[in-house]
Amino acid sequence: MSNNSTKILFLSTLISGLLISLCSNSWMGAWMGLEINLLSFIPLLSTNKNMFSTEASLKYFLIQAIASSTLLFLILLKTNIHEMFYLTKISMWNDYIMIPLLMKIAAAPFHWWLPSVVEGLSWMNCFIILSIQKIAPLMLISYMLINNYFIQIMIILSAFMGAIGGLNQISLRKILSFSSINHIGWMLTTMILGSNLWLMYFIIYTINIISILSLTATINLSYISQSFNSMNHKKIIKFTLFIAMLSLGGLPPFLGFFPKWITIQFMAQNLMIFTSTILIMSSLLTLYYYMRMMYTTMMIANTEILWAITIYPKYMYSKMMMFSLSILLFGMLVCTLIMMMY
Repeated sequence: MSNNSTKILFLSTLISGLLISLCSNSWMGAWMGLEINLLSFIPLLSTNKNMFSTEASLKYFLIQAIASSTLLFLILLKTNIHEMFYLTKISMWNDYIMIPLLMKIAAAPFHWWLPSVVEGLSWMNCFIILSIQKIAPLMLISYMLINNYFIQIMIILSAFMGAIGGLNQISLRKILSFSSINHIGWMLTTMILGSNLWLMYFIIYTINIISILSLTATINLSYISQSFNSMNHKKIIKFTLFIAMLSLGGLPPFLGFFPKWITIQFMAQNLMIFTSTILIMSSLLTLYYYMRMMYTTMMIANTEILWAITIYPKYMYSKMMMFSLSILLFGMLVCTLIMMMY
């Protein structure tokens, strides 16, 4: 009971730190919210059940502390020069202040800490670090993002590093972390195109992450080799998991393709041909390492001759799986109908 109450306490302060950053109208308030968010998340990372969690929490704390102290230093330097705390769009200072925020969300070339940190965490903490912890820095970046050479280089590097880094990985946690780095490139692109677009992209990305992490946590799946001969008596779980992965990679007609489709359309209208080509090529690489896992699991390493989908209503997670399947399969249809109405 005490463990659960402690988790509830730190989760509530984590969310409050996030809300302080989102609602702040000054850089000092945003920095304070980021610090409250960080100091609430560190106790959630460390646990006695996982021997790697202490190392991961220490790595995460050091990286985030370096980024936060750099951000505070740049805020004070900006205050001494311009004599103001509030958010302004000055191109040179935007690039400087965005560097620690990009380090916080693990955008390339500041991405090197994320795979090693995620590898030592539980699936619940993986979800927090891949989604909730990115909200406040992404929102602060969206306030001051200007389309220039610096942000274009960040987008291209994030897309390529996230795609190439996951090719030789066998751990699902590292694959999802490199996929997150690739999606950061897409989110930075959507911030250039429109404020509402990146929110839609982030929400759909979070839905995909929830679907994947809930299934992998349910069946205790951590490595690609574990999926070869597991779940043969519950193939609906395997089917749902790989649909969620293909949706995260952006394969039509699944839900994850919808934000990429809209982003590519906006980029074509704004003549961002080179950047869109890079992003599409990197998405093909991310789809490759999902398809590689799916192909070997379904066809090569499967011990059974017949492949039959059987739904087991006695399992508690059957409703959750069917809910995930319906969202991933029919979510894009619903989103497209909504867009057509507008």
